[in-house]
Amino acid sequence: MRRTATSAGRAATAEVPDSGPVAPVSPAAPMSPTSPVAALRTEFSFELPRGFVDESGTIHRVGTMRLSTARDELVPLRDIRVQENPAYLSVVLLGRVITRLGTLPSVHDGVVENMFASDLAFLQDFYRQINAEGHTRAAVSCPHCSEPFEVELAGSRLGES
Repeated sequence: MRRTATSAGRAATAEVPDSGPVAPVSPAAPMSPTSPVAALRTEFSFELPRGFVDESGTIHRVGTMRLSTARDELVPLRDIRVQENPAYLSVVLLGRVITRLGTLPSVHDGVVENMFASDLAFLQDFYRQINAEGHTRAAVSCPHCSEPFEVELAGSRLGES
């Protein structure tokens, strides 16, 4: 549900139907008053480089990650494991936003902490990409020659903006 302010200062509530994932609308292209509401893509598929191996030896590589919410980034900060070891933040956070991995019945931080390091690094980068509107690059210009180029902004720890 979406809340919008009304002229009387009260919040009006409206149901916004979920029409499934679609490509995001460019902010440079304003929508006309008669056009339909653009749907926000909130889930993204991925394939792990190595794959998670479960207790029975099955390898799970294909999964889905959803966009992170403010709650997703705040709740792990109360976790005692994160308080004792801040590096554990990415494990807990990824356990909250990965919605599917292969045929596993559920994905949680216990699954993430048993992944290969290369898969964990992949998921951390993927998390940054989808939560930074699809990429972690910024277009800039050289201050000396004005030549345009892109810089990579990734590198901060997961969960820290």
